[in-house]
Amino acid sequence: MHHTWMRYFSPAPVHHRLGLACLGVGLQHGELPTVGPRTLDHHVAVVVSAGGGWFRGPDGHHHTVTAPALLWLTPGVPHHYGPDPSWDECFVDFTGPATATYTELGYIEPDRPVVPLSDATGARATVGRIARAARRGNPLLEVETGAAVHELLVALRRARADLAPDGDPVLHALARDAFQPLSVAEHAARHGMTPAELRAAVRRGAGRSPKDYLLGIRLGRAKELLAATELPVAAVARRVGYDDPAYFSRLFTRRVGMAPVRFREQQGRTLPGGWSDRIPDPDDPPMIEPPHAT
Repeated sequence: MHHTWMRYFSPAPVHHRLGLACLGVGLQHGELPTVGPRTLDHHVAVVVSAGGGWFRGPDGHHHTVTAPALLWLTPGVPHHYGPDPSWDECFVDFTGPATATYTELGYIEPDRPVVPLSDATGARATVGRIARAARRGNPLLEVETGAAVHELLVALRRARADLAPDGDPVLHALARDAFQPLSVAEHAARHGMTPAELRAAVRRGAGRSPKDYLLGIRLGRAKELLAATELPVAAVARRVGYDDPAYFSRLFTRRVGMAPVRFREQQGRTLPGGWSDRIPDPDDPPMIEPPHAT
């Protein structure tokens, strides 16, 4: 005995240009029939939230699936799977040019078709929103469901059992020390790691190199200082870890697309005397309260 609900869509070419287009959504539970062997031309994320079963890829290797778990079905890759004897699942079919970027960042893992999850609640909630948006006659269907696929990939990344929701201790330590003038090798030594081990850890947790991860944090803080204070550019450079203001300016310009002084002209929000002692702490953002009824 099994229960199945599903909807499929045909987004227009313009919707594919949004980056991700949702092609279908479904929720199923019980003694479901076996899927495949088959090969698809698009991506599918299958979230198993209860029960268990098995999965076989093109190499014939048998993977045991124990909920909560994620099955990645990727284009051109044969797959064959099913519950044993039953499971609860939800799935989302999607496509679009952004899938290549999400794969590069490690959010989609073609080489790991079965991914243990710590909790499927967040992913199922996002799939539920896609299902509700799938009502017939919804004029926002393609945009609303496409946006939710982006949210689903974040929820699935956050739910991976091998990663803490907001990154592992190495990433937290790098963020804490980001403004110190340390090389990647020096950061690695602080953690008792080789540079190669640090690169692998940051790539696994953040989908980028340590150098790029640190640069993103440094430039983000530099933008805040440029927009909210009257500190000279040289002082901003020193505060984010660069002793050479000329090097900082070249780096900022190359990455941001404009010089620090130009960024300040566009984004500056300073008052006479500066806001140096009133810059919000990035780790303690202000709460935006809804307006009170009158």
